[in-house]
Amino acid sequence: MTYKFSEKVSHLQASAIREILKFTSDPEVISFAAGNPSPEAFPVDELNRISEEIFKKNPIGALQYSLTEGYTPLRDLLKKELEKKGEFDPERDDLIITSGAQQANELACKVLCDPGDILCCEAPSFIGSLNAFKSYNVELKGITLHEDGVDLKELEEAFATGKVKVFYIISNFQNPTGLTTSLEKRKAIYELAKKYSVMILEDNPYGDLRIKGEAIPSIKSMDKDGLVMYSRTFSKILAPGIRVGYISAPKEIIGKIVVCKQVADVHTNIWAQMLAYNFMKDNDIEAHLASLRVIYKHKLELMIEQIEKNFSSQIKFTRPEGGLFIWCTLPEGSDMTGFCKKAVAEYKVAVVPGNAFMVSESDKTASFRLNFSTPTDKQIIDGCEKLGKLSKEMFGD
Repeated sequence: MTYKFSEKVSHLQASAIREILKFTSDPEVISFAAGNPSPEAFPVDELNRISEEIFKKNPIGALQYSLTEGYTPLRDLLKKELEKKGEFDPERDDLIITSGAQQANELACKVLCDPGDILCCEAPSFIGSLNAFKSYNVELKGITLHEDGVDLKELEEAFATGKVKVFYIISNFQNPTGLTTSLEKRKAIYELAKKYSVMILEDNPYGDLRIKGEAIPSIKSMDKDGLVMYSRTFSKILAPGIRVGYISAPKEIIGKIVVCKQVADVHTNIWAQMLAYNFMKDNDIEAHLASLRVIYKHKLELMIEQIEKNFSSQIKFTRPEGGLFIWCTLPEGSDMTGFCKKAVAEYKVAVVPGNAFMVSESDKTASFRLNFSTPTDKQIIDGCEKLGKLSKEMFGD
């Protein structure tokens, strides 16, 4: 039987990241390809205690159907926390709990974009969101990403066509580059969105993982016109497996997202929402985040130290102030895909080729992504030494 797939999915391909992760089943392979939190970062004992308490005191509440909008105590707590930072206007905004930020971003696109609409994004950008957007047959327009954020001239040229519905941005420690959009560019992006009536979808999964430098106000905190949708997640600060994220946006938009989520999955796992709520309520969150930053500061600094020690000087790389990723760029004209394939096949180190993060995987890039949060210290040292040998073999010292 030959299957004819819908136009929504026929053009979608398996994630290049997932394809490379297949190699990591080989116990000899060191993986710098994942985007997982460090195993050391999970507060296992506390989550176990909270879970036991939930099933002792309110088992039916955790196991029964519930509200699509999410667990009310958690929603109320998150609204208050966002309001303190100027990221939630109780008169204008609402908030819904989603199955991770991935679903939040997918639903935001679903309720605003029709097939053929243009959605602008950073180039490169997070492959999970790109595939979600592509599933609605939107036209993706990548905007060149510089060290301080997107190219504003390119962005305005796109907005000026009058065809752009949404601009998607990962403002802090961007995936895959680790770069952060400067305050000046955040202000400029907001003003351009206001000028051309474009909605902004600001994705901030890594903002709490700043390990140096000063925090920068979110674009959402600048929003006085109902232009910004703001998605966040517990995946990087608590546990990705519980699949709890959320999005705040103008009430009219959240109302449509509620209806779409009812169709998709009725509601996010209630036990997991109760777990997240009780963890936030019972613990010193700032102390918890501080402990995570200690872990990631060590790992980031170790990987940068090993890159500097081992890699060919022809390879350039970003120096993030937080997050989980480093973006490496080979000399212009290099066979980046060949480098990545040789790294995993011959040197037993898995990295993600940069074209996986482009609007189209046919777009040319000489870059690849490294993750420093998941591997052990020994794996970081050994893996960087192996990649260093390969880089010097291909590009010299």
